[in-house]
Amino acid sequence: MADPTYTPPEVWTYDSESGGRFAAINRPTAGAQRQEDLPKGNQPHQLYSLATPNGVKANIIFEELLEAGHSDAEYDAWIINIGEGTQFTSGFVDINPNSKIPAMVDFSGAAPIRVFESGAILMHMAEKFGKFLPTDAATRAETLSWLFWQVGSAPFIGGGFGHFYAYAPEKYEYPINRYAMETKRLFDVANNRLKETKFLAGDDYTIADMATFPWLAPFVFGSIYNEAKTFLSIDEYESVARWTHEIAARPAVKRARMVNKSWGEENEQLLNRHSADDFAGKAV
Repeated sequence: MADPTYTPPEVWTYDSESGGRFAAINRPTAGAQRQEDLPKGNQPHQLYSLATPNGVKANIIFEELLEAGHSDAEYDAWIINIGEGTQFTSGFVDINPNSKIPAMVDFSGAAPIRVFESGAILMHMAEKFGKFLPTDAATRAETLSWLFWQVGSAPFIGGGFGHFYAYAPEKYEYPINRYAMETKRLFDVANNRLKETKFLAGDDYTIADMATFPWLAPFVFGSIYNEAKTFLSIDEYESVARWTHEIAARPAVKRARMVNKSWGEENEQLLNRHSADDFAGKAV
């Protein structure tokens, strides 16, 4: 249902009260809001993130590389508290002008390399270590197609469905229906593909699966956006569920889902990660 009381003005102006739950961190400007350096550890890769779906993507590639024996993929993972605006500090903006998690700095070479956007981090690490991104032209193209399908789709699920269904200060039928339809369509795309193949790009687990899993899995497990699993009839997507449970059982993924997490059961949280020893006593 449309809001009969609102007529868009000729020129839009920012009103902090219109941001709802996230008004404190959403504004129409970019750049640092305060001077503050980021912490830095001793590992060759410094990751700054939070265990949201986009953040978990980056955690997965690091943990999977380490699980595969690539010890040079060691990393420090520092939690970025987006509720407190840490993403707007000068240190974070220096590595991600867009002020979104995840972002990282690769210190392993002659000069530091900053990498921001979750898809870019997945590609950077996969190409650097020659793992989880096929070199065969056809399979590489298929992998990258599914990777960018996910990257392009995430806003419809999170900023679209998630915002209007769970977070918006008022509930309106039109945007909820619009983004519920699109979220279900995306699940159907994945489900149809996974009826045919074990993983999104084919027989092998790739960065396309690492990117997509953190967004689809919480719906399958019923752990995101209140009653979204029921509302969207997620149980209909049986092939997505098969794929989700298979990936969730991977040891590296179990660890990755804990990193930079500050909610839920204490034994499933790891605020900052500096070595494999940090998982001692955790539910992995």
